[in-house]
Amino acid sequence: MNKTFKNIIYIMLAATVATGCKESFLQDGTTTDGAITGDQVWANDAYARGVLNTAYLSLQDGYNIDGNGALLASGSDEAVNSNVGSSINIFNNGTWSPVRTVDEQYSTLYTGLRRVNLFLENVDRAVIIPVDGLTEQADKTRLKGEALFLRAMFHFDLVKRYGGVILATRVFDRLEDLDQPKNTFQECVDQIIKDCDSAMVKLPEWTQSWSAANRGRATKTAAMALKARMLLYAASPLNNPNNDLAKWQAAADAAKALIDLNRHSLQASYVSIFNYNQAQYNNEVIFATQATNRNDIETFNAPISFDGASGRTNPTQEMVDAFGMANGKPLTDPTSGYNPNSPYTGRDPRLDLNINYNGRVFKGRAVETFVDGRDGLNRNVNATKTGYYMRKFLSEAATWNQASNSNVRRPWVILRYAEVLLNYAEALNEAQGPVAGVYTYLNQVRRRPGVNLPLLVAGSPTLSKEQMRDLIHNERRVELCFEGHRFYDVRRWKKGETEFNKPVSGMRITRQANGSFTYERFIVENRIFTSKNYLFPFPLVDINRQPALVQNPGWTN
Repeated sequence: MNKTFKNIIYIMLAATVATGCKESFLQDGTTTDGAITGDQVWANDAYARGVLNTAYLSLQDGYNIDGNGALLASGSDEAVNSNVGSSINIFNNGTWSPVRTVDEQYSTLYTGLRRVNLFLENVDRAVIIPVDGLTEQADKTRLKGEALFLRAMFHFDLVKRYGGVILATRVFDRLEDLDQPKNTFQECVDQIIKDCDSAMVKLPEWTQSWSAANRGRATKTAAMALKARMLLYAASPLNNPNNDLAKWQAAADAAKALIDLNRHSLQASYVSIFNYNQAQYNNEVIFATQATNRNDIETFNAPISFDGASGRTNPTQEMVDAFGMANGKPLTDPTSGYNPNSPYTGRDPRLDLNINYNGRVFKGRAVETFVDGRDGLNRNVNATKTGYYMRKFLSEAATWNQASNSNVRRPWVILRYAEVLLNYAEALNEAQGPVAGVYTYLNQVRRRPGVNLPLLVAGSPTLSKEQMRDLIHNERRVELCFEGHRFYDVRRWKKGETEFNKPVSGMRITRQANGSFTYERFIVENRIFTSKNYLFPFPLVDINRQPALVQNPGWTN
């Protein structure tokens, strides 16, 4: 999308889209500021498109939750943040409250909703100069599809945090009563599905259907993937306490519809999924934020001895243990071949692709997380707290803190095909048990080139629904690690009290005189999770402004 127009419109709309105040961003937006009227905006192709373009700015980039490089992973049992003062720790230490929030995004998402609604209400009267060989009407239809998809996405990002929220499907008038009660969870789900379905018939089929200059915009397959994810959340125990199997089947059917289109596929190189220099708009990525040239992912997360990086995301021992062996067996299986004296040998290849552990080569030399090593525990204030650093997302082509630095073009991947396959396997297993299709699509993820875990064969051994559930849950934990899924997966499975309400561990590695190493697990920190933590608290400022909103259960104002 055209960055210049995006910046122009962002400035123009700033006067009426006050992100800190709900009354402002729910006003009708007749004028954009004191100089340019709404009529002038809609009479100009660039300005009109710019209103929609700015809505894309409300998409969530997960690389920097706290302003200092934290990932949501550090708010779950996947990781510890090396910055003890990071706000991400609010999720873990029992200090989370309506006046002490992190990653709440409430204002940002309603800003995005206001923009797409403003666009949808005015696009029919807008002057749109068609592109890509379309007629004006066809181009407007496609633009409406983008707006509807974004509206579904913004509502989903609210719902996964808060449960039921106030649905914003129009631009609210400044004179109406804005103290409105929130909609039910099911009403929100219904609206998100409706917008996804409406978007599907208006959008290009997939990324490659867009012209090269416009790739990265919303697509039919993105709307299908979002629908499948929303239905999976709706079917999960947190939101489906009676375990209505029809909800699981609906989620499975939605994911299978996308699979059957046969457009997206798994990337041969796991690393290149997230690195657009190697495979621009690769076929595994269904939808992502705008890709920008950057090296901040490395400066925040590379091990500390690599040109003064901050080493922020430190995987837990629990996360490392989730990666089984290359023979497909979990570490707990006595026949797996796991050797605690050589704990990183013979493991699921994705361990190497996601985690910088002691001895793993990164940017041409070994990472040293042993005590007194260059990247080891207590080496400096930023040093790993667990004995590990995150490898995922990092590019070895990026450089930083040099006289001349190199950036690498990357987005935050929001929807990718591996998740769709796992969504289908999970939903189908819950609806029908471990039938053949569960094995088929779970195997596709586990047998990606470069991973190639042994084939899971139905009946060898025979797995119960519960055993398959555990396998799928762990597969999500491994395949999707650090992408923000675990934080919400554990919540929707309603397993927070058992998974997140306990200490997380690290590995203290000591080098012996003969050069060998000893390994000792240790507790890094205690974690707290109570029933109220399944949903975010609404910020107190919004509850005070809108008493009818009503705070989520357990959160006191």
